[in-house]
Amino acid sequence: MAKSLKVAVIGAGVAGLASARELGREGHHVVVYEKSDQLGGTWVYDPRVESDPLGVDPNRKIVHSSLYSSLCTNFPRQLMGFSDYTFEIRKNGELPTFPGHEDVLKFLNEFAMDFGLIQLIRFNTEVIRVERVNDQWMVKSRRMSELILEEAFDAVVVCNGHNTRPRIAVDIPGTQ
Repeated sequence: MAKSLKVAVIGAGVAGLASARELGREGHHVVVYEKSDQLGGTWVYDPRVESDPLGVDPNRKIVHSSLYSSLCTNFPRQLMGFSDYTFEIRKNGELPTFPGHEDVLKFLNEFAMDFGLIQLIRFNTEVIRVERVNDQWMVKSRRMSELILEEAFDAVVVCNGHNTRPRIAVDIPGTQ
């Protein structure tokens, strides 16, 4: 068996959870950093709205939510599961083909519970810097805006998504 590594996974959304599970299966020591107070990443609904929805103000309070209350997936649940863990959440006795975001989040929570991933996650912990120092990765994190911790890892997997900040089509050629 290969050497066991200490691996940081940044983000506890779908990619972070899948990465943590597979790394754990390979015998590695995994620490998952999650900025929010729950897992699920983009599937966590937050009814709040940013004060600056275009994201122009760099000092705005960022509301991490990229979905709306009535959102359903645009691809079938049969494709959303894992090869050894199918998406089988029932709603009113039925298995909807295109589940709502609540069902996806429930599925991810069950996945994390069934594979023992919850205890690997450091909730409310924001990674503020990752730097290569000699042969290790130094991960600096902040928990609840106060405690700053720096730890060394053999590897880092970044799974922080891309839906937090709005993208503004400002400079489109031919529109002027």
